[in-house]
Amino acid sequence: MYLCRHYYEQTMINNIYLASKPRYEILDGLRGVAAVLVVAYHLFETYYGGSADQPINHGYLAVDFFFALSGFVIGYAYDDRWDRMSTWSFFKRRLIRLHPMVIFGTLFGAVMFYFGSCSTFPLINETPWWMTILVMLWCFTMIPLPNSMDIRGWGETNPLNGPAWSLQWEYLANILYALVVRRFSKLLLGICVAVFACLTIILCLNIDIFGVLAERSYAAYTVIGGWSTTPDQLQIGFTRLLYPFFCGLLVSRMGWLIKVRGGFWWCSLMILILLGMPWLGLGTEGDSRWTNGLYEAFCILVMFPLIVAIGAGSSVKGGKSEAINKFLGDISFPIYITHYPLIYMQMSWVENHKDAPLGMHIFVAVCIFFLAIGLAYAALKLYDLPVREWLKNKLFARSTKIEK
Repeated sequence: MYLCRHYYEQTMINNIYLASKPRYEILDGLRGVAAVLVVAYHLFETYYGGSADQPINHGYLAVDFFFALSGFVIGYAYDDRWDRMSTWSFFKRRLIRLHPMVIFGTLFGAVMFYFGSCSTFPLINETPWWMTILVMLWCFTMIPLPNSMDIRGWGETNPLNGPAWSLQWEYLANILYALVVRRFSKLLLGICVAVFACLTIILCLNIDIFGVLAERSYAAYTVIGGWSTTPDQLQIGFTRLLYPFFCGLLVSRMGWLIKVRGGFWWCSLMILILLGMPWLGLGTEGDSRWTNGLYEAFCILVMFPLIVAIGAGSSVKGGKSEAINKFLGDISFPIYITHYPLIYMQMSWVENHKDAPLGMHIFVAVCIFFLAIGLAYAALKLYDLPVREWLKNKLFARSTKIEK
């Protein structure tokens, strides 16, 4: 009788869908602000590459901000639910939330793949259609693609949709949280944050203690990287994930919330300034690029947790502010995970039309920017929300209990 009852209780824990908690709307909106800046950063990157005069020069730091947001939200949403939720139930919830758009972004990347043909991507013309489909199916799983199967030439873990690399690290963070980290005390979590802060400083100052950063001169004194499976990229990826995610989780557990009037706008302004800051240490006597490393460490270690704390502690009520915040929050994940196939196409167009007038280049870039927004919104409404609702109904039984 006891075994039957225990089996029944475990089955219910696995299959009941607990109602979602009230969301921190400003955090959703700030994710959208950073995601839109990422799109603009990539559009400019087509023309500027990695040069120091890129208008949104530190746009890549948005990924580190996303990890900090993720740590906070995961802690808030799930830390107090483990008496009513199994590990498998947690994994199902996270897959329902993330994986439909991961599949959509990869599928869209496969559809757009051959439109990116140019010398920048030397392997596209050599790739048969069946190989593209094989890579697409592999990337649906979110398992990093081996370099031997690269079909673009950049060594990305998802050559059909580059930004998926950060979602692969996000998946790893969710696995670590569910299996191990959720059991950490606040003290142990704080110790981890301190250790991972040291790793962040080591990376930002380009201290090659593991002997794998020697080939990284193009990105020295930055956190750029994490999208491949080479030793240096793995070190960068782990470093970029660990401190922000664990720190966001610690902020949530400690309840470090800061209430600021107009918090959404102040936080948005800080994100814009931090991501738009020019590279530091260039154009001075001697090699002072290390100052850029200090700047990026300051953003990751101090400013991003501060912005998360302000965003979580503040509120946005009524008027245009709430509408803008909601719209940006709605498209935040879709636009991040769907925009890059359009950037591949832009790179190809620019390379094949180098002599086009400046106005034409501006027109194409602006059109792609708004196309990315439109695509993200359409994907959300017509695909992501319906698919997630269908998956919830298939994988869970609705709970009638109201969450407090």
